[in-house]
Amino acid sequence: MPNPLLDTSSLPRFAELAPEQVVPALSELISAHRQKLEALLDATPTPDFDSLIAPLEEMDHELSRVWSPVSHLQGVLGSREWRDAYNAALPLLTEHGTDLSQNARLQRAYAAVEAHLPPSASAAQKSVVQHALRDFRLAGVDLPDVDKARFKEIMQLLAATQAAFEHNIQDAQDAWSVHIDDEQDLAGLPRHALVRAAAEARRRDRQGWLLTLDHPTYDAVMRHAEKRGLREALYHAWVTRASDQGDNADWDNSEHIHKILSLRHEAARLVGFDNFAEYSLATKMAESTDDVVSFLHELASRTYASAEKELAELTEFAGIALAPWDCPYWLEKLKQKKHSISNEELRQYFPVQTVVDGLFELAERLYGVKLEVREDVATWHEDARYYSVQSENGAVIGGFYVDLFARSGKRNGAWIDECIVRKKLDGRTTLPVGYLVCNFPPPDNSSTHRSLLTHEDVVTLFHEFGHMLHHLLTRIDYPSIAGINGVPWDAVELPSQFMENFAWNYDVLRRCSAHTESGDSLPRQLYDRLDDSRHTGAALAMMRQLEFALFDFRTHAEFDPQRGPAVLETLKEVRDEVALVPHPDYNRLPHSFSHIFAGGYAAGYYSYKWAEVLAADAFGAFEEAGVFDRDTAQRFRSEILEIGGSSDIMQAYIAFRGRKPEMDALLRQIGIRSK
Repeated sequence: MPNPLLDTSSLPRFAELAPEQVVPALSELISAHRQKLEALLDATPTPDFDSLIAPLEEMDHELSRVWSPVSHLQGVLGSREWRDAYNAALPLLTEHGTDLSQNARLQRAYAAVEAHLPPSASAAQKSVVQHALRDFRLAGVDLPDVDKARFKEIMQLLAATQAAFEHNIQDAQDAWSVHIDDEQDLAGLPRHALVRAAAEARRRDRQGWLLTLDHPTYDAVMRHAEKRGLREALYHAWVTRASDQGDNADWDNSEHIHKILSLRHEAARLVGFDNFAEYSLATKMAESTDDVVSFLHELASRTYASAEKELAELTEFAGIALAPWDCPYWLEKLKQKKHSISNEELRQYFPVQTVVDGLFELAERLYGVKLEVREDVATWHEDARYYSVQSENGAVIGGFYVDLFARSGKRNGAWIDECIVRKKLDGRTTLPVGYLVCNFPPPDNSSTHRSLLTHEDVVTLFHEFGHMLHHLLTRIDYPSIAGINGVPWDAVELPSQFMENFAWNYDVLRRCSAHTESGDSLPRQLYDRLDDSRHTGAALAMMRQLEFALFDFRTHAEFDPQRGPAVLETLKEVRDEVALVPHPDYNRLPHSFSHIFAGGYAAGYYSYKWAEVLAADAFGAFEEAGVFDRDTAQRFRSEILEIGGSSDIMQAYIAFRGRKPEMDALLRQIGIRSK
């Protein structure tokens, strides 16, 4: 029986996929690709773009399509079998990728193509070749054989260790719970959190309430639980996940952190960089480590005084010396006092489907695209849906899956990923498809059976949808630089953070809201109070993100192989510099910092702030022309969303905005006056 994973003629056949298919499918495909590559190199002594690179783009695209559902399912199903299959397949994929990027014969063929590109070659074709040649260099294609072998071994070890890091977090998180038998201990928690905790207790054959460590539960406790000890208990569990301070030594990520940093540093040194931070910047907009550190320090220096004022106000309001588990709670109370607004009041206006419908209407208003649910497409879970995306003339241009609700075993956080990347080769077009995943509170057991979102959840959904539009609206035909591929990592967040701005616009929110009882849209008066509250705690939040970014970048830039990783020492130094609320000694932020130790943000977490400057400045163009101005939206689409990695992103930004971005736009957005 044919392996359904190898069927790339349609969407993934999720109902037929099984973990035991993964290794055979990849083994078969990689073997076939190796044979095709040798045949291509033998058959094209004087290669050109069409004879060599187009077939290679086809092969990369096919491999991506086979691997994509595997990577996706191990993150959303909580299945030990899918995780084991993923881990078993990673070495195959990593070895193949490294073999390609270290293939000197292939590199010479790309160089020959570049040398003989005709004047008629498109910017996209030039970028495909240039990006590939850069990646050959970054993989050590010119190294001696012994160093090549070591680089390859490092990539294998890194892939396995980073996966283990992420899995430890998930296991530690899933294993933790606290049982409550006295409802008074849960005073202040919103009804939806109580209902969910009671249901979780019953699911485990217990009375009372069971609080777990998924993000919706953690967030509800930190913002609303009146009992300070309960907030501290969940805070302690959250910040000690997968660490030496956690409940289970088997999930301690300490050694994984040390191994990851050591391997990254060694790999960077092998290919000629002083440290991994320098290596990381080879594919980013920022030109040097000094540029990044200066950028972060400037943001910190211009924000610090405002953050101090916010903390002083919050401390005076609370009447106690604030600990980290106090700040979200008292900040919520302060918003209620100053602006008569609360997350719980706002949640009643944001049923998840209403928000989704309003978001899709916004996409149509800006870009002319229409999104329709397809009930006939198989998914991996009953909560997941598939949406078709159509242009103004009704032509299908792509699609995406949506999986919005938290559940046991599902990876924490919110993200998008590629299912299928756009491709148009030999006159045949393959349309882009993506995954959009969140961890919102699941529908409750009330008569309405609705999931209600906080406004922060709404912002998160807009953020991820911005990424999805970047993936779906690309006009680039070559998969390696289509959509988000080939885009400098510190610009990838531009479309997502740009979209967040619309979640603060009244006309948008009015269309995204319907009160759970009355059906009324968000009242203007309530919106005004929400908008007034936007700056409350904004400077403190900025400093918190700068803490993450500085810790990440310094950890990678300052690594000393003789001394070994000094993550806790670096973290303390960074916090002494920019953190305003002291953290307890048991806090182990690095051990669950999957963005940098298991994701794509290593020495790149600064990208969020870098791109936020771009996003705030870009949204300024919409404010000047009219927030829904179609000409401005079309310019943003054509200059930013459609180009993938085919153009220099700063030049593309200047083509859209007419100038370089200005930091003051971001500072104004969070309520800090320019100098």
